[in-house]
Amino acid sequence: MLVHRLPRILATLGKEDPVDNAAQPNVLIIHTDQQSLWTLSCYGCEVIDTPNIDRIGREGARLSQFFVNSAVCTPSRGTFLTGRYPHAHGAYRNNLPLDRDEITFAEVFRRNGYDTGYAGKWHLDGMARPGWVHAERSMGFEYARFMFNRGHWKKIADTDMDDCEPTIFPYREFGDETTYPTDWLTDKTISFIRKERDKPFCFMVSIPDPHTPFQPRGPYDTMLEPLAMVVPESYGDSSAFEGFADAQSRKPDQDRLRQFKAWYYGAVKLIDDNVGRLFACLEGEGILDDTIIVFTTDHGEYMGEHGLMGKNMIYETAHRVPFLVRWPGRIAAGTDVNRVIASVDFQQTLLGLVGLEPCGREQGRDGSGLLRGESVTWEDEAFVHHPSHQWAGVYTPEHLYAVHSSGYGMLFDRERDPDQRENLFGGDGGELIREMSERVGAHFQGCDGPAAEWFSA
Repeated sequence: MLVHRLPRILATLGKEDPVDNAAQPNVLIIHTDQQSLWTLSCYGCEVIDTPNIDRIGREGARLSQFFVNSAVCTPSRGTFLTGRYPHAHGAYRNNLPLDRDEITFAEVFRRNGYDTGYAGKWHLDGMARPGWVHAERSMGFEYARFMFNRGHWKKIADTDMDDCEPTIFPYREFGDETTYPTDWLTDKTISFIRKERDKPFCFMVSIPDPHTPFQPRGPYDTMLEPLAMVVPESYGDSSAFEGFADAQSRKPDQDRLRQFKAWYYGAVKLIDDNVGRLFACLEGEGILDDTIIVFTTDHGEYMGEHGLMGKNMIYETAHRVPFLVRWPGRIAAGTDVNRVIASVDFQQTLLGLVGLEPCGREQGRDGSGLLRGESVTWEDEAFVHHPSHQWAGVYTPEHLYAVHSSGYGMLFDRERDPDQRENLFGGDGGELIREMSERVGAHFQGCDGPAAEWFSA
């Protein structure tokens, strides 16, 4: 196996000229779907143990205030890949395609001589038709044979012919340790890592779990007793978004909720076991410490909180998600970053960490200094926008403030009311509301966001 390194290449649009002999790391991004912060033991989960995922943060950095800018699959993924807000990259709601002229971090790595690849759920190729994404829409990921536009099937199998697409089975059929999507995609990732190459790689595996339908394969589907699952305290609350939530967001009865939650944890445990397989592969190839490993997700899952299921709304459980990154020698083990950082910042942060120039279209910030433990000037704010649901707002360390296009607003004290059960909008916080409104309005005006008109500037 050749060491996956290559001289640094200029990240320009027109040419790719070597500039020095600095060794470049590999990059492995493990991206799950609809995984809440509370599912990982490194973030305080006591229901299951997730030692392999935890290892990434224990031997690297754990971000405790990482937010997605939109808690919907397509816009969130588009922002993560491009470093641009949903209204800018075009995929501002589910089933809209990412604009063809967008430049993803994968494209920047490709132009810098990296071997790039992707396997798993994509959800950036337009309408939600099942099937595999064509190469011309892979947006910088050169190896994209196992990229599918969307779908949460429970069984995928290879065909006997190498040039044929894998077989997708009906939803009611469950795979085993070789055909269940989490395992199957891990196999494809391992195969990519083991390819003999004379240059570094950047690979993203997008696991479609623990998104609905929640039930994982056996034995993970019976690993936890539903009756032992705790119903959230806010389950019976009258949602602050009553009248705004869609039908899919309505809570189930408590028995079904407990079953869903047991399956959900089981799916996460299966993911953790497969992260362990990826660690073993990298160690076996002798490249573990030469590889940046990132673990994160596109948004969280309410699982009954505020009387809601899914995501879509603006509560913290959907927006504040896990983010762990490991790179020995560059990121000190046990680094805990408590600054507010968002998915729109990911592209610039990753490129800054590696030392590559961004393409110049990003709307996010370079947070690589935070990961390295440096003292940097940083505004603790994450602006959130749901164009399809007409919400926009901001998370700060102290507050969550958001407004709907109808004029309905919300303000929560994140320190005093971490579960966001007391809406302060319209109360005694008039001056704070004006300040926050001006802050959010100025931000969206500055990035040409359509939500700017909802706020006084």
